[in-house]
Amino acid sequence: MQAVIGEGAVLRGSPTPESSSRPTRSRQYSRQLRESLVAAAFLAPAVVVIAVFVIYPMISAAYLSLTSWSGFGTQQIFTGIANYRRLIHDPAVINSLLVTIVYAAGVAVLSVVSGMTIALLLDAPIKGRALYRGIYFLPTVSSSVAAAIIWKYVLDPSGILNKILESLGVNGYDWLGHRWSALTALILLTVWKNLGFNAIMYLTALQTLPASCYEAAALDGAGTWRKIKHITIPLLRPMTFFVVIQALITAFQSFDLVYVLTGGGPSGGTDVLGMLMYRTSFRLGDFGYGAAIAFVCLLLVLGVTAVQWRWSGSGESDLA
Repeated sequence: MQAVIGEGAVLRGSPTPESSSRPTRSRQYSRQLRESLVAAAFLAPAVVVIAVFVIYPMISAAYLSLTSWSGFGTQQIFTGIANYRRLIHDPAVINSLLVTIVYAAGVAVLSVVSGMTIALLLDAPIKGRALYRGIYFLPTVSSSVAAAIIWKYVLDPSGILNKILESLGVNGYDWLGHRWSALTALILLTVWKNLGFNAIMYLTALQTLPASCYEAAALDGAGTWRKIKHITIPLLRPMTFFVVIQALITAFQSFDLVYVLTGGGPSGGTDVLGMLMYRTSFRLGDFGYGAAIAFVCLLLVLGVTAVQWRWSGSGESDLA
């Protein structure tokens, strides 16, 4: 009887599953808290930088777009949405919007085609691939101003391109003196400037594609073009989405290439929104209206990104 009682006392004194799990949960909670604090400590500098140099300027620019300010002094007259109402009826804004849309569409399409083509060529087993990759990447790391100046001299009526055409018996042309030829030159310059970056992005994605898909296609008798069409292009959809968005953002934010190559001319043929925003703010001294134009650019980029994200299936790749 005493043994039974003693055994019962031992059983009553032993920890239950609930009481033994409490210290474990407490330790897990403490560990998670420490990890969260460490993560917050590492993220704090980046959050501060983003808040100071991104969020605060955006909020300030948003308020500035609702005011009338010449850029001098501290007096900013609050005008509400008057600047945005003015945008709707401004022929210069409508022209710049159309030019920017055409420019962005051309840059996006040619960036995808040229970047993927060069990446496929550089991914082939050829001699000197590293050298070719470096050559194609040179425009990306070169100065935008220097690249625009070189193109301007090449496309000048007395430039190299017209001299080559004249040597072949073809009359020269004022490439930058006409609306559509100037815009086409600007599109080609932008695509050429970012060709190396787009090619490297596609090349990186190509090297991660599963080889089993190509082996199965080869067993089925598929040729090179059928592999590219039905395997490579569908699997590269996430990277294509990235390249398109990057090209659109570059086009909507373009200023330096336009400023040096054409200055927005001729007759507003290359007057993109970035150029109009600069001229309105810094030449005409209407910073409130210029900020409103900048926010129109921001909304356009966000809208195009949302549509492209929806159309691409949230960036997921599949086999067609």
